[in-house]
Amino acid sequence: MLIAFISDIHANVIAFDAVLGDIKKHRPDIIICAGDIVGYYPYPNETVERVVSHKINSIVGNHDRAVVRINPVGMNRIAAEAILWTAKNIKAEHVDYLRSLRSRMNTRIDELVVSVYHGSPRDDDEYLYEIDATEELLEMSESWLVVMGHTHIPFVKKMKRGMIINAGSVGQPRDGDPRASYVLFDSNLKEAWIKRVEYDVGEVEKKVKEVGLPHFLGERLKYGF
Repeated sequence: MLIAFISDIHANVIAFDAVLGDIKKHRPDIIICAGDIVGYYPYPNETVERVVSHKINSIVGNHDRAVVRINPVGMNRIAAEAILWTAKNIKAEHVDYLRSLRSRMNTRIDELVVSVYHGSPRDDDEYLYEIDATEELLEMSESWLVVMGHTHIPFVKKMKRGMIINAGSVGQPRDGDPRASYVLFDSNLKEAWIKRVEYDVGEVEKKVKEVGLPHFLGERLKYGF
């Protein structure tokens, strides 16, 4: 089975459409999202509509929860401002959809047990980077494959006991590469590949300014941080 793992779309539907177009070329059996469908960028309604129409199986991220609760406590000023903007502009039915999402996912793909978290098995909001990804996470989750998001930095790490993946970010990459990222995983081969996709960053930056979101949100996309 071929699975496309995505994460941290953050209401950047321009990047999301580009990624969906690239994913379509590979014809995966399923698309799974590790959370943060909304937040930061100015297309929350269009983004949720794409997730639903493409039947993407998603968990909730911290920005999704903040929008549902209209509570950005603990976030930096720019992230908090974007949460409040999103809560004001998102449709009620899309809030209901975000509210319906579970915080974690455990599933079986062929003979493999797969666990999906926004943060980590320890904490849904933990920022867990490749250097800290150890077999302990596989043991904690009782899975062969652990998939995460939240850091916006993609990696694939193979170990004796299994594999740990971070899908990176569709909507706001932070690894110095401005291209959107996602990961393809082949359960038969037990192999994964990080995929990068170019999109029109300038269009997003223009819309950010147009709707009154912090200009920095658009500017940072050009540099992938």
